[in-house]
Amino acid sequence: MIKKTAVGASDIQFSELVYGAWRLADDTDRSKAHIQKKIEACLDVGMTTFDHADIYGDYECETLFGQAFREMSEAHGITQHVSKCDVALISDKFPDRRVKHYDTSAGYIQQSVDNSLQRLGIECLDVLLIHRPDPFMDADETGAMLDSLVTDGKTRAVGVSNFKAHDYHLLQSRMNNRLITNQIEISLLANQAMTDGDLAYLQTERMTPMAWSPLAGGALFSDDPVAVRLRPALQRHADAQGVDITAIALAWLMAHPAGIVPVIGSNNLDRIRAAADAARVQMTRHDWYELYELANGHEVP
Repeated sequence: MIKKTAVGASDIQFSELVYGAWRLADDTDRSKAHIQKKIEACLDVGMTTFDHADIYGDYECETLFGQAFREMSEAHGITQHVSKCDVALISDKFPDRRVKHYDTSAGYIQQSVDNSLQRLGIECLDVLLIHRPDPFMDADETGAMLDSLVTDGKTRAVGVSNFKAHDYHLLQSRMNNRLITNQIEISLLANQAMTDGDLAYLQTERMTPMAWSPLAGGALFSDDPVAVRLRPALQRHADAQGVDITAIALAWLMAHPAGIVPVIGSNNLDRIRAAADAARVQMTRHDWYELYELANGHEVP
């Protein structure tokens, strides 16, 4: 069973694994009943936190989720919801847009949050994330708007996604509320955050790392040369602990002292359940370094 973990220095708790809703619109079955089964599969294993973004599925995923979630009254008091904004896509829904861009203006953020709340059928987000660093950001304007959203009760807290340390420090310097998480890419196949300073600065600031694409977008199960090199060891550990290799790959992230919270996005009910087995995997330092060295193709110096 998946446990809860504190997020940053806040009183918010997420499930140790988070379900990402970015693929809901890609499923061949987009029915309300099927999406409810996915939500139920998550809740059955203790995965109570759901990750959204306004743009997912060309602005469709939050609506699909909300249509299903509204009718699940028993789930409303036990779930947590994260959403993101600031990426403006070229889309038929916005015919006046000439170029994909980022928008961290106060009006855009406020409208995005109001839209997400309406689509999801909830009154308050647990955490709002700025999806991508905006090189045209007015930090004073953006920081003030994020603070006001907390004050107005539209989000309990604020975080960021894909930010580097300098991006984080700029935005944080203009805010009263603490940024509590940064959602970045981390997996066995994309583990640069372990050594490029990203994970170090998150620990320094006591921010909880959320890991998008924790299974490398499925590449761990492909003919990718690194994945091929890793799979025998992943399978050996999986067999020894009676789980799927998915659980081992996720447990590798979850074992890190930084408290990494992986965000999974499968539309397959069995894979959702298999991923939850990561919570019961025992991983020693030797196990962790074995997989790390295989991923990098050499032993540590």
